[in-house]
Amino acid sequence: MTSNSAIFISRLRGLRVVDADGDTIGKVRDVVIQVRTGGRPPRAKGLVVELFARQRIFVNMARVHSIDGVQVAIEGVINTRRFRRHEAETLIIDDLFDRVVRWHRDGKDMVVFDIAMTQVHRGEWELQEVALRDRTTRRLGRRPHVTIVDWSEVDVLSPNSPERETDQKVAEIEDMHAADVARELHDMTPQRRIEVVAVLDDETLADAIGEMPDDDQVALIAALEVERAADLLEEMDPDDAVDLINELDDSTAELLLGRMEPDEAQDVRRLMVYDDYTAGGLMTPEPVILAPDATVADALAKVREAEVPQALACMVHVTRPPLETPTGRYLGSVHIQRLLREPPSTLISRLVDSELEALEPQAELQQISRFFATYNLVCAPVVDERRHLVGAVTVDDVLDHMLPDDWRGKQLEEGQ
Repeated sequence: MTSNSAIFISRLRGLRVVDADGDTIGKVRDVVIQVRTGGRPPRAKGLVVELFARQRIFVNMARVHSIDGVQVAIEGVINTRRFRRHEAETLIIDDLFDRVVRWHRDGKDMVVFDIAMTQVHRGEWELQEVALRDRTTRRLGRRPHVTIVDWSEVDVLSPNSPERETDQKVAEIEDMHAADVARELHDMTPQRRIEVVAVLDDETLADAIGEMPDDDQVALIAALEVERAADLLEEMDPDDAVDLINELDDSTAELLLGRMEPDEAQDVRRLMVYDDYTAGGLMTPEPVILAPDATVADALAKVREAEVPQALACMVHVTRPPLETPTGRYLGSVHIQRLLREPPSTLISRLVDSELEALEPQAELQQISRFFATYNLVCAPVVDERRHLVGAVTVDDVLDHMLPDDWRGKQLEEGQ
């Protein structure tokens, strides 16, 4: 079984999952799929992995480095938050195995015995084949006769059900820019919005919430169950999560913070002590940070990671350990253009921009905007009085707070 051929899910189940260091973190229990439009077969969104503590987590397929006959190797940072299945989310083993379907070629009712997925691009897998058995076959301890057909030859996912219609709508908007997803949700009826939000994955919905007016954000969060709302706050950039929490009443805000993962909640609480229109209030506590002995190759690998936002990827910050904010002593920052011009083995500590000062957390919006204009920046470091890096401000956050408070609402109404 290799990553270049069809992989049947029954063979995937139970395989051990190993991290980049080769350590086993758990076993595969199921595969989560996403319906797509245009007659394309469903996409495999990720794996349900059971940790040794019996807790199940979700691992995005983009994190899957390779699959062979004995293990699944993953890379990057894995969120160990407990997997909670969303309404209308489809699991291959739990939902589709043993389902009765109509085989178009013969017009016969058959039973789904297995389903195969194929890697079409790095990090992207789609369902390809379905193994069917005759629904009248009795196993009697023997393996039944199986016919393997293309996914298009059967309707495994009930094509005319309301749930399928919702899945189709979600498939249409999930590849859109976050601002366009926000507009789609804004234009829906309240009932339709509830149905679609229930199916949208947390990452897509969190990005869309960040593009909504404050009133729409609050209304959407208030309509969700507490656990789902807390999950969305964890997915949001910490500075955006703070803006939303500040719009909630104190009891609701504290309830949601209490349901978030402790590390995620701590990031949000640290930002809440700053005034909204200061560098501390605008910054994210998760910039790209490396130690002084890191090389240009290390830095470029870090900024290439999919979860690093474009604005943050424009600059690497160099500090003494610890490398999580608040860090050890801040040594300086390096622009990505400089990294691209240097040999891969060069130490980044030799490339820091000695002319670039850092913002103080108390710096106000007018001072921040002048700072960005003076140095032609997309991203700027924020350093406290002890020279510890506490975060970074990006130009999109500066613009967001310089525009009128209702600019998002007007944009949605005007369709621009």
